[in-house]
Amino acid sequence: MSMQRTFGIILLLGGIALVLVGVNASHSMADQLSNTFLGRFTHSTVMYTVGGGAAALFGLLIVLGDVRSGKP
Repeated sequence: MSMQRTFGIILLLGGIALVLVGVNASHSMADQLSNTFLGRFTHSTVMYTVGGGAAALFGLLIVLGDVRSGKP
């Protein structure tokens, strides 16, 4: 397995973990109150979710790019 594919898998799994943390944080009391009164979630929850999604997408693109290039 190439170093690039390993990095992509780590980035993908880390991104998925961050998205799960962000979704879990969105169910907290502070985020529920913020969403109710302000119409948006807290800054940290949004950063976990968006950052995790971006990391997961980037990791997936690295893994798929490595697979498409035909490297073992």
